Amino acid sequence: MEEPDSPEEALQRRQRKEKKELQAKIQSMKNAVAKNDKKKRKQLSEDITKLEAELDERHTEELKQLSGKDLEQTQVESAANDIENLNLDSTGLTNPQPRVTKAQKRREKKAALEKERDERIAEAEIENLSGARHLESQQLSLILAARKLCIKQIASDGHCMYRAVEDQVKEQESDWTVSTLRRQTAEYMRKHISDFLPFSTNPKTGDMYTPEAFEKYCDDIENTPAWGGQLELRALSHILKTPIEVVQADSAPIVVGEEYSSKPIILVYMRHAYGLGEHYNSVEQLKDTVAENS
Repeated sequence: MEEPDSPEEALQRRQRKEKKELQAKIQSMKNAVAKNDKKKRKQLSEDITKLEAELDERHTEELKQLSGKDLEQTQVESAANDIENLNLDSTGLTNPQPRVTKAQKRREKKAALEKERDERIAEAEIENLSGARHLESQQLSLILAARKLCIKQIASDGHCMYRAVEDQVKEQESDWTVSTLRRQTAEYMRKHISDFLPFSTNPKTGDMYTPEAFEKYCDDIENTPAWGGQLELRALSHILKTPIEVVQADSAPIVVGEEYSSKPIILVYMRHAYGLGEHYNSVEQLKDTVAENS
């Protein structure tokens, strides 16, 4: 049976969770404010500083309270050791060195691991400020802000492109889901194989797919969390009879389905969003724009 966490370990786990939740909240707050709105960015910075300070203060107080309890426990253990040592002395045995308890060893090991982890996180955060992901995110925020838009985060689970499309069509009170979008995409590509097979290649070898390999490709679209790309977007634009615009940080937007005149679906393509690489997000109106239109 796994040994239960000590009070200190339980507290540290909860505090780490609260820090992660606060960081997620802060990121959401940042995404909701346009980069070029200096007044609101200044207020945002003050609000973030206040939230972080309040959480740090509460965590510090909790650690102090726990340390006080640990000290009492240590004193009790020390007193017990002293009594044991006195008993040994009375029998003529050599007085042993003070014994470090298992609980104390566990706390010291945990503290050392936490310190090392915090140092790695701090180094990574500093590196990210000048990293490709951070720069790409900044550039995309500027591009979207000029259109009164901001990024709407989509889960990175292999379905991100379809989830982003689903999010966009829901704005039109549509009942499309990820599963129906995948199924319809696979069916459309099978029925129009001549439009897609010449552009379908094996990513490992670069060879064009055979009809059999293309059928397997379509099966993966329908039944697995296989990532989607430009071919699938082309199929989706025909299925939905809607243009699909893909905004990128380092080049002009790509538009498929330009022959349709309806309001375009807008996706954000990120090359450096996650460790695995490419990712699609949706977009939404900036909060200021929503307030002005209401």
